[in-house]
Amino acid sequence: MAETSATTGTGEPASRPRRSSWKYIGPGIVVAATGVGAGDLVATLIAGSKFGYTLMWAAVIGCVVKISLAEAAGRWHLATGRTLFDGWRSLGPWTTVYFAIYVVVWGFIYGATAMSSSALPIVALFPDGPGLKFWAIVTGLIGLAFVWFNRYAVFEKVMTVLIGIMFVVVVYVAARVVPDVGASFAGLLPVLPDGSLLYTLGLIGGVGGTITMAAYGYWVNAKGWSNASWMKVMRLDNRVAYITTGVFVVAMLIVGAELLHASQVALTSGDRGLVDLGEVLEDRFGTGTAKLFLVGFFATSFSSLIGVWHGVSLMFADFVERFRAPAAGAAKTEEHEGAQSADRRQRSLPFRAYLLWLTFPPMTLLWLDEPFGLVIAYGVLGAFFMPFLALTLLWLLNSSRTPAQWRNGAVSNLMLALSGLLFVVLCVQQVRELPW
Repeated sequence: MAETSATTGTGEPASRPRRSSWKYIGPGIVVAATGVGAGDLVATLIAGSKFGYTLMWAAVIGCVVKISLAEAAGRWHLATGRTLFDGWRSLGPWTTVYFAIYVVVWGFIYGATAMSSSALPIVALFPDGPGLKFWAIVTGLIGLAFVWFNRYAVFEKVMTVLIGIMFVVVVYVAARVVPDVGASFAGLLPVLPDGSLLYTLGLIGGVGGTITMAAYGYWVNAKGWSNASWMKVMRLDNRVAYITTGVFVVAMLIVGAELLHASQVALTSGDRGLVDLGEVLEDRFGTGTAKLFLVGFFATSFSSLIGVWHGVSLMFADFVERFRAPAAGAAKTEEHEGAQSADRRQRSLPFRAYLLWLTFPPMTLLWLDEPFGLVIAYGVLGAFFMPFLALTLLWLLNSSRTPAQWRNGAVSNLMLALSGLLFVVLCVQQVRELPW
């Protein structure tokens, strides 16, 4: 389609600004579906069960923070024609060292976590069938095959279906528990009840705040948006992503407040908490609602699995490509990043090698307790990623690496600085909570 071409008929980069239109929406849906995992929903449920509607304001602020951060990542890709890793590399070799260690250790443990999370609702739906390990391996292999054999367009359509299922189920459950509208609006007033600081920080920084935010720019390019003419479209797409995420957070907070707060039901932390919630829903609303919720739980987990399989593999392929290339002063690439570059990376050996790394080695962790040292490394590297992303974007978008027209304004600088500070605080807390 001409609308999504990276160039004009003469072969020059298209510069006519595209009108922001709903028909272009896509990468935002992908980032929203990938970023919201089962563990995030449980954390939100627990916040609602402990503090009712009081922390609703934190969920809203969290959406604004994420919109600013993802917009910055997308703006870098479109304004410069360079990938995010290309930008990181221009800041010095320390970024390459950090990312190389991070992507290997994080991928190993995340692969097992994602497969287990996707298997949990299947086991709950079919308790007499095969066990968790069987379904974890099956979901991992399906994710591998799907990403291996499909290009971005098909991937986006499937993610749209999965987020549609998530959206309908989560909003339906929130409606069934009958939210207190007055208390919801009252919760928009910033208040910090005793013992709520960490839950508040988690709500602002946690849901949808993962490496997938860095992958957003790569999905923007895979869509065919390759230069600044797509800036308005990208910004609309990004807002849709995090408003959708906000709906998930608010809906789960309502469920926690209405269904769990009054009855003081305690959920298991982590993904298994959603199985607990399914049992609570069955007691309250019957088997149909409980099974529907488990289907939504599966859509949430499996969309995160294939989203990471695709997005982080694209980042890894770019990392290898830049690492192999001569430094050349980290010069701007001759060709703007776009659908052709993304398609080439999806067929590349590094992309497929990382897909295999996410799938097969982590299966060993399904039988073994996660090694102590690996858990520590995973926790530390993961805790540092969001501050790393926020602060490097702040650096890149205020430097001569970015065309003057697209550098940060006062509002962008304020939001990135605040999100960087927030993620530093969360990083310190996460590292302190590790089982040293």
